Amino acid sequence: MIARNTAFTFKGKAIDVKKLGRELNVRYILEGSVQRGGSRLRVNVQLIDAETGNHLWAERFDKPVTNLFDLQGEIVSRIANTLDAQLVSAEARRAEGSLHPDAMDLYFQGRAWANKGVTIEHTLQARGFFERALKLDPENLEALVGIAFVDATIGATYTSDDRPARLAAAEPAVIKVLSMAPQHALAHAVLGNIQIVTYRATQGIAECERALALDPNLATAHAWIGLGKAYLGRPSETEGHVREALRLSPRDTFALRWMLFVGHSKLLLGADEEAAMWLGRGIETNRNYPLGHFLLAAALALLGNLDQAKAAVQGGLALDPRFTIRRYSTNLSSNDPTYLAGRARTYEGMRIAGVPEG
Repeated sequence: MIARNTAFTFKGKAIDVKKLGRELNVRYILEGSVQRGGSRLRVNVQLIDAETGNHLWAERFDKPVTNLFDLQGEIVSRIANTLDAQLVSAEARRAEGSLHPDAMDLYFQGRAWANKGVTIEHTLQARGFFERALKLDPENLEALVGIAFVDATIGATYTSDDRPARLAAAEPAVIKVLSMAPQHALAHAVLGNIQIVTYRATQGIAECERALALDPNLATAHAWIGLGKAYLGRPSETEGHVREALRLSPRDTFALRWMLFVGHSKLLLGADEEAAMWLGRGIETNRNYPLGHFLLAAALALLGNLDQAKAAVQGGLALDPRFTIRRYSTNLSSNDPTYLAGRARTYEGMRIAGVPEG
């Protein structure tokens, strides 16, 4: 990354991006402009591949000028979160063509697989790349966090029958990262994720708050706090935290999971129509999340929409043929009475929809 003082020397000048890339030794260029008209502010941003000159991503922010500091914070957070996904994707494509990928090449390919969706195939592919990265560079903390994240994801999303083992493996890996890099925000969030889904929601929420203190733009930490509230028997608070995550990163590659958190919380509350809306919205964002289909099936069945519920079950089984109510019901994350009562409703909805009992 080039310092802002150097970047500002190009302000207002016609630029040959390929030449600029060579001069500054950068692969990507973020270009933008700001226009003000009356009480509104328009910011145009585009990401360019400096080697090819191709545009990789563009976005327009059109906002009322109310509080400039809040507006600046929102735009910066959205750009930061979107760039993270876009650059991972671009670097993964570059690495695919490399005959001798280095550890970071393999790490980016792992991240790209993890971003595709929460199926066992995608997560295991991601884990394989992270493992290869660690073989080349045993001190690669990002790859180690990646492995912990993948194992936690497999455990938290019920995509495997070895949930306890996955979560048990993920925790020491991320604790090792934090012992070497105590300020690693994502590692704190991953640890919080693990704690939230293993009967320690209060600890997990505190860990996610530590992550946000280090990186206020870490949208996923907000979402996990929302799920943690549901596990503490306070599902009515989940939506607010997820909305904050979506405000910071509306096109996040994991937004589908966050929407599922809200849908799950609405099922716990008995608000089945809202649950179906949120779960359907998540699936529209990315269909590669088996649990989302099964929870949608439960909500639709409880609403009496049996044909749609059965179709949702088939969508889930196409992604995870071995999913059963038993796998879901025997792997709990909380013993809170409100949470358990809501789960019982969900099991019944799944049964009505035709999810295999197991």
